[in-house]
Amino acid sequence: MGPSVAAMAPIPTPQAEPQDSPDAYVGLDAAGAERRARERGWSTVRSLPPGAIITMEYRTGRLNFEVKDGRVVRAWKG
Repeated sequence: MGPSVAAMAPIPTPQAEPQDSPDAYVGLDAAGAERRARERGWSTVRSLPPGAIITMEYRTGRLNFEVKDGRVVRAWKG
């Protein structure tokens, strides 16, 4: 009998990003913006202070907020 072949796990299919504009979050309070993003289907929401050092890898389904004085001043995907 030949060697057994282990079944390989399927490659996960990336989820589609919500059809949502990051610009719609600018000016909102941080908590309300995060709640809205999750309701609209973003799997990860990241709030960052201005000038934060972050990695630049793109993550599908992630929405980033730059928050200053409790308000979103910039928002972008990935």
